[in-house]
Amino acid sequence: MPALLATATAVAAPDEEALGRDAGYPVGANLAQAYQQRYMVGSFSAMDSVGPSCEQPPSDNPLPLEKAASQTAFHYRYRGGYYSLDDYMQHQRATAVVVVKDGRIVAERYNYGRTAQMRMLSNSMAKTVVALGIMKALEEGRIRSLDDRAQDYVPALAGTLYGGTRIVNLMRMASGARFVEDYSGRDDLTRFNVVMRNQGALQAAQSITERASPEGERFNYEGAQTTVLGLVLEGATGQTLCAWIGDKIWKPIGAQAASFWLLNPVDSTARAAGGFNATVYDYARLGMMMAADGMVRGQAVISREHLLDMTDASRQPQAFRPGYMADSRGSTYFGYGLQTWIMPGSHRRFVLLGIYGQAILVDPDLKLVVVHMGVGKDASGDASGNHFGLERDALLRGIVGTYGNW
Repeated sequence: MPALLATATAVAAPDEEALGRDAGYPVGANLAQAYQQRYMVGSFSAMDSVGPSCEQPPSDNPLPLEKAASQTAFHYRYRGGYYSLDDYMQHQRATAVVVVKDGRIVAERYNYGRTAQMRMLSNSMAKTVVALGIMKALEEGRIRSLDDRAQDYVPALAGTLYGGTRIVNLMRMASGARFVEDYSGRDDLTRFNVVMRNQGALQAAQSITERASPEGERFNYEGAQTTVLGLVLEGATGQTLCAWIGDKIWKPIGAQAASFWLLNPVDSTARAAGGFNATVYDYARLGMMMAADGMVRGQAVISREHLLDMTDASRQPQAFRPGYMADSRGSTYFGYGLQTWIMPGSHRRFVLLGIYGQAILVDPDLKLVVVHMGVGKDASGDASGNHFGLERDALLRGIVGTYGNW
């Protein structure tokens, strides 16, 4: 039978002791410590205390987000079993799951003492937020065309690999750069981040010099491209990324709480590829805007055409569609639009994804949004063997299946 909506679950979450329960889920003293197991839970909901940040104020008129009088019971099938949402919260290191249908919260769960009021790190979900900012700059004529090159807006990148790459190919993760991002601590991302941390984002972008393939031909996930898009956005608008997205995206979606971006200490640029933090309810509002094809209260935050360009498989080259595009592990499950993952299935459905378990599933046909926060055991593709991503996908399929067909 349906039960009243709860703000937290009473079930035991996985690895509570290892994640710092007995110390009250402590916050790391610095960014490196924040990603250590003992500090992840606390740090991922308090990143503004870990390093410098910039704040984006909430809307003056927040969008109401009602809670249904009773919750929907969700179930899913996984590896021969039949499980509930509460089972899922016991199986995987999810910090929060919020399900919104037709603008109402129909289920929410929290682990590790997290609450809806905490501003949680989104990791690479931030890439889609940056893309929304780019599309808004395109709408307002600050960016003339996505076929322009990055160096047209960031002259200091003239003559460099990323500088000579079209904006659309940066957004599609198709710069052609030779770049490995496998979270091993020895990959190109690690080296890129060291340069960015010590010298700045611009110098880090200039440090990538070798192409593995022509731009636009092949998907290769590299967060450095989003760093360049952040520089393009700031160069095109004459504003900081924080100010532009705060004014053009965050307030217009009707955000109830302030959000913030982590800043790179040496140059105070926003960490575009993975430094955005917000409450789960405001992540839901972001998803609701995208599910409504850019509309909030009858006003377009982003044009429908631009949102379709970001999220519709049919608008992407075949090599970037689900079933055709291979990721670094050879899987062809996902496609990729403009800084947004495209799901397979019977109709348009897409997802914002971040390492360690962050996700926002958006199903425009069903007016369904699922916000999922996590503190996964590893960032390198489930090396821990817990199959976090696989079971999360099964849960999402079960939630979709409650209302329609996958």
